[in-house]
Amino acid sequence: MTQRRYVQVDVFADRPGAGNPLAVVLDAQGLDDADMQAIARWTRLPETTFVFPASNAQASYGLRIFSPRREVPFAGHPSVGTAHVVLDAGVATPRDGVLVQEGIAGLLPLRVQGEGAARSIAVRTPRAHVEQACDGDLPVELARALAGLPLANLPPALVNGGRRWWLAEVADEARLRAATPDWSAITALAQATESMGVCAFARADKGADYDLVVRAFVGAPAVFEDAASGAANATLAAWLNVRGALPGGRRSYQVSQGREVGHDARLQLSIDDADDVWSGGHVRSVVIGQLAW
Repeated sequence: MTQRRYVQVDVFADRPGAGNPLAVVLDAQGLDDADMQAIARWTRLPETTFVFPASNAQASYGLRIFSPRREVPFAGHPSVGTAHVVLDAGVATPRDGVLVQEGIAGLLPLRVQGEGAARSIAVRTPRAHVEQACDGDLPVELARALAGLPLANLPPALVNGGRRWWLAEVADEARLRAATPDWSAITALAQATESMGVCAFARADKGADYDLVVRAFVGAPAVFEDAASGAANATLAAWLNVRGALPGGRRSYQVSQGREVGHDARLQLSIDDADDVWSGGHVRSVVIGQLAW
């Protein structure tokens, strides 16, 4: 039976258990689509990634991402977490501080800064575009999904950053953290609009060591609250940039996500001079071993 290097990491975390878990299978050559889907279903983690040799000379490695239900074209925490594993395993070395991931979403650079426990990794996310800004009345399904949430002045919007999210700013941190999602309404919204669901956010209370609080309510294909979503946060950053609403007007900021589901993730968002969004943070290795499959 083939033995493959296998690592589980915690992404967007300064300590194990704080972020979003990820399984990474190195040496994935020889696994077909059915094998990878079966492994992802077996790990029962939000995503499992598979590392292959790159087919493009510009890429550092090839990557495929699977949730327990399906293959995923792009996701933030799997990209950042896999880069951490690839570096630790010696599979690839940054060129001028950059790795290049080859996947369904194309060639995506990952910026590597620092070393050891202080190392942070950020992926340049696919360009997001605004599909609908609700400056007037809210669509019925959206109004139902947001019922009970006091909204701030920035209008809700449907934004596509590889995955489509409804973004909604809540009036303050306390009420967002205390909110109980209406899962039936969020699921109905996700299904009716072919979106992931609702990414709700609020400005941090004064004195906090982060700038935004984010809660990502996934309504389809599964139903859950995401502990830490690099892609959802990148989509949000693009929307805030379009509207001139970045926290403090700064092009780099910190996000707190996951406390409401037993985690305490920190994500680092930045927007470069080309208006590309970079989503990243720290990663911690938790399990290092072999997969016999």
